[in-house]
Amino acid sequence: MRLQSPMTTGVVPSSYASRSRPAAIVVLVLVATFLLSGSPADERRLAIYSTVANYSVPVMQRNGQDYVGLLETLEPLGRVNSKADGPRWNLRFNYVEGEFIAGNSRVHIRGDYQLPAGFLLENGRGLVPLSSLGTLLPRYLGGPVTFQESSRRLFVGNAAVHFTAEIKKTASDNLVLEFTSPVNPRVDTEASKVRMSFTHEPLAAPSSNTLSFESKIIPSASYEEVNGAAIITVNGSGPLFASFSNDGRTITITPAPQAPPPQTVPGNAGAVVPPSIAAANLRRYFAVVDASHGGDERGAALADQLSEKDVTLSFARLLRQELENRGLSVLVLRDGDVTLSPDQRANLANAAHPAIYISIHAASQGNGVRLYTALLPVGNDGRGPFLDWDTAQSTFLPLSQEVQSSLAAELRKNQISVRTLSAPLRPLNNLIAPAIAVELAPPPEGLAELNSVTYQQSVARSIVTAITTEREKLEAGR
Repeated sequence: MRLQSPMTTGVVPSSYASRSRPAAIVVLVLVATFLLSGSPADERRLAIYSTVANYSVPVMQRNGQDYVGLLETLEPLGRVNSKADGPRWNLRFNYVEGEFIAGNSRVHIRGDYQLPAGFLLENGRGLVPLSSLGTLLPRYLGGPVTFQESSRRLFVGNAAVHFTAEIKKTASDNLVLEFTSPVNPRVDTEASKVRMSFTHEPLAAPSSNTLSFESKIIPSASYEEVNGAAIITVNGSGPLFASFSNDGRTITITPAPQAPPPQTVPGNAGAVVPPSIAAANLRRYFAVVDASHGGDERGAALADQLSEKDVTLSFARLLRQELENRGLSVLVLRDGDVTLSPDQRANLANAAHPAIYISIHAASQGNGVRLYTALLPVGNDGRGPFLDWDTAQSTFLPLSQEVQSSLAAELRKNQISVRTLSAPLRPLNNLIAPAIAVELAPPPEGLAELNSVTYQQSVARSIVTAITTEREKLEAGR
């Protein structure tokens, strides 16, 4: 968890609290709620998918051809060791021996095999032509592999994730993508397109790379593979909005909510008067749950293979499920691996006009749960009907603190260690709703249990019980 210092960014009209920032900015952010700029890394990679591990290795150019390190390719799949003796290089994978000679295309793995180009030995590291993997790896693995050389994606055995795409007609056309296993793509948008890049999931190609739908709102989608990633691009007639559900097995694409342009207030830089409430068409949620960090911002390194952004996302999704089980509508702001600034988070949360905002953090130090409310700066008063951005939480702080106390009591009742604090933790001070931050630290069993479903579920259920107890007050304060 990282505390971010407050920034002064303007004022908001107190009489229209749901428009805490210029509406034009709100619209822009809504279009990109779960969206991330960027594309798969420029570095050439080979993606490898198996039931044991999904990973990637770099692809190198040598003598005008693509090569990969053989040891790095096999290492995550089993026991492997190598030995160089002059120009000879031996690699043992589990119980299978392979013998290679530098500069020679003949190798011996369960019999002789001819590489399409010479084997290379660089500082004890064995490199084989990329194009050889489809026939070379089965000799080591003893089973089939599917190698798509053009997109640099290799499947070991039956590791593929499949998906279906279907238009569901509700109030508006929704495109529902169902996956056979949880997915967490990186998502970006431009104009009327949503592009989802699957770099860690073994997504298999559909029967056709072009999908057409009987919908004027979302007429088509396309599938492609490039540089170790599978990419689904959804085309719409206007801005689109992506949301995740079913523990990451379902992605729903809907038209993004639109808001009319704002009217500026002469002489008040950064202040706006929003259009009439009747013109607003943004959906309201009881709770906004905000998984901290994401995208390029990993947050705290909790363990060698565990980042704060991953723990906060898994807990946010679990908390949403528990809240929805109680009949409470929930918006998870970051429901994928995306980057959102504190101002974007505040804008989105305020636009949803929730009864409560819950920010999720995680830490490797200490144990139990830490609950934060805003620590507001001194001297930033509102000006007439406008609230200062850095003290927008002031009206709601007493109720935030009351909710914090209820949460602490419920956690203690369930034998979960808890501390209550105030901190300048953005965007808490910018929220125009009761707002708290929940920081998960490991249970007494240790850091390994921080990301366990059992521990997270016990914390989530305690939070939901307390919020349900305070529901009447929270609804009254909206």
